[in-house]
Amino acid sequence: MPLRTLPVPDGLDGDRVDAALARMLGLSRTRAAELAASGAVRLDGREVGKSDRVLAGSALEVDVPDERGGGRHEVDPVPVEGMDIVHDDDDIVVIDKPVGVAAHPSPGWTGPTVVGALAAAGYRISTSGAPERQGIVHRLDVGTSGLMVVAKSELAYSALKRAFKERTVEKVYHALAQGHPDPTSGTIDAPIGRHPSADWKFAVTADGKPSVTHYETLEMLPAASLVEVHLETGRTHQIRVHFAALRHPLVGDLTYGADPVLATRAGITRQWLHAVRLGFDHPGTGEWLEVASDYPADLATALDTIGGHYR
Repeated sequence: MPLRTLPVPDGLDGDRVDAALARMLGLSRTRAAELAASGAVRLDGREVGKSDRVLAGSALEVDVPDERGGGRHEVDPVPVEGMDIVHDDDDIVVIDKPVGVAAHPSPGWTGPTVVGALAAAGYRISTSGAPERQGIVHRLDVGTSGLMVVAKSELAYSALKRAFKERTVEKVYHALAQGHPDPTSGTIDAPIGRHPSADWKFAVTADGKPSVTHYETLEMLPAASLVEVHLETGRTHQIRVHFAALRHPLVGDLTYGADPVLATRAGITRQWLHAVRLGFDHPGTGEWLEVASDYPADLATALDTIGGHYR
């Protein structure tokens, strides 16, 4: 049963244990509460329940069971409400992923997944890849919404994996960053690796993997800026890490230093980040395919609340 030790960031000071744990580990609130109820959560060595409060700077210790065993994770065919099908043909299916859904099963995650939702809907996907990740050629964080393409044929799986590796896929995000980046458009070229003191997150590090993010400001608000982001590489948490390194973390992203007061004012409980466009050469026809996604309700409302107008 792996032990995770998580220093509590300032932004979560005073939060309930289940809420803090869900934010820090990317678990559902229900799963975090279950772990606390089972005695698997301790604060500075003292066992705590789901409704106890965490303190900034304290160490939250969690025993995360490998519930699937053998390093393999079964796919549970469970429908996901709000996961829309944007494009579907013999080779691929493009979905609009809601927040709170993982791409595929993984240790410690018992919430909904894209592959599980597709299985529940009767979709046949590629058999390439690990059993629990069949058809998955790229991923979005649990706390990030937007467009994902999943391979249904073996040809599509190979072609799309190659396209992502060769960086011929257009990946466009909209993000709400705190403050006003200066310059208002530019490129962030900074390597990303595991955070040196917190293994659940990432950071700009000298020995990290090359990571390149292009951005352009779409609208300046009093306390934040709506930016369009084009990813050249696709590292875990790349946009979140790069904007945090600029000292303009994404609104609501408490893990990477966002202001909890602004997040509360905006009424948002996750990072303001959405994959709005995805474009690639169709693996079957060779023709360029581009799809788009509107902001989900929570992000649209948060933008309106703090004075944004862009759509």
